[in-house]
Amino acid sequence: MAEILTATRSHDVALQGAILLYGQGPGQFSYATAHRIEPDGSGRPVIGAGTPLNRMALIHAVREVAEASLPNGEFLTPNVLSISPTAVTWWCPAAQRRVFFDCKEFGKRSAVVPHPALVFQASQSGFRVFALRGDERPVPASELCEPPYFNTWDHGKICIGSAHVPKQIDVASIAGWEAGFFNSAFTHPNHGSKRVTYERGAYAFWKDMLDGQFPDYPKQVLVPMKLKLADLIAGKLEKSS
Repeated sequence: MAEILTATRSHDVALQGAILLYGQGPGQFSYATAHRIEPDGSGRPVIGAGTPLNRMALIHAVREVAEASLPNGEFLTPNVLSISPTAVTWWCPAAQRRVFFDCKEFGKRSAVVPHPALVFQASQSGFRVFALRGDERPVPASELCEPPYFNTWDHGKICIGSAHVPKQIDVASIAGWEAGFFNSAFTHPNHGSKRVTYERGAYAFWKDMLDGQFPDYPKQVLVPMKLKLADLIAGKLEKSS
């Protein structure tokens, strides 16, 4: 068998071998063969002849890859709420932060306005944000509220658009994820659940915010969700998406 492969090298890591899986249909594996990688005449790696792979050898190979793929230990700052192999969840205390708008109703506007405490989650399924009624660090039983922002969908999903966000999902990238959210221009309220309970709607609410009508964030406008922080950390939103 001489299928040409592209070499993948990173530091002292080089392509060493290949495992081919056989079965009657997609996702159905009943037989495996191990192959050495051998350079051809031009130095490009190709799959060499294979040998049957027994159960213990297959388990050993999978364990080696799994252990090498584990994330390195990270220092956990007080804002981190949870880390898993697929997601990082953290919170931001209530604070004054600058917002940017670029839409037909407001034009291009920017102002420093009050924000509620927020919970963010960056995961393999996307980027999410939720609001909190309380100001203290949330606990698993804390109830999450709809994000009161434009450019967000149901279940806290953030429309990334042209925002610059990190490719990594780890504690060290939290500041980059926050910057990607707060430094992007809000353009429109997406369809879906009600974002705020304000008599004249979301546009009127944010106009009043930009005009400095609220010295503190008006928590009465937040819309509670039937969702606890524990549900978010457990990945229930990903399973229902």
